Amino acid sequence: MKHAAHTWRVRRGFTLFETLVVIALFAIVATMSVPSFVAWRMRDQVDARARALLSTLSYARGEALRRGVRVTVCRVDSARHCLAIGQACKTGVVDWSCGWAVMIERAGGFYPLRVQPDLADVSIAGALTNLTFTPPAGQANGSFRSFDVGPRAASKATQGKDWRRCIRIAAGGRARIVDGACGATT
Repeated sequence: MKHAAHTWRVRRGFTLFETLVVIALFAIVATMSVPSFVAWRMRDQVDARARALLSTLSYARGEALRRGVRVTVCRVDSARHCLAIGQACKTGVVDWSCGWAVMIERAGGFYPLRVQPDLADVSIAGALTNLTFTPPAGQANGSFRSFDVGPRAASKATQGKDWRRCIRIAAGGRARIVDGACGATT
């Protein structure tokens, strides 16, 4: 007598229902994490711009000491020319987000030593006048200055001191970053 052999198929994979549940869970997690990712990216951009400006100010002071000449930091346009006081950037804003340059005066003209490009997403409010470092001690002309660095577009996710950085420049020319807004005026 022959026995009927039962063949069991081993099924591998997921059912349609299981696949839809996993896709729905991924969609929920993605929807919840996008605002956090956008906010994290903005905070990273604010930190990067604050560090770039601090580095530029330290570099300008160092060059004034090393070269023994006046070194100027100014807001620049796309052609790397210093913007006049109150002149808007190509984006229409009037702050330091249009970029800046470290300039040295030679033969009656200003020549860039270092240039930082624009970043419109980050606002950098501060005095719109040029900042000049003078030898022999690298003092910053205009006594004490500060720059308030933060997101340009305010949202609930980017409010509070965690989203702002303040760069303070002492009369001696040394700059430092502190967390939070510093109340810089334009």
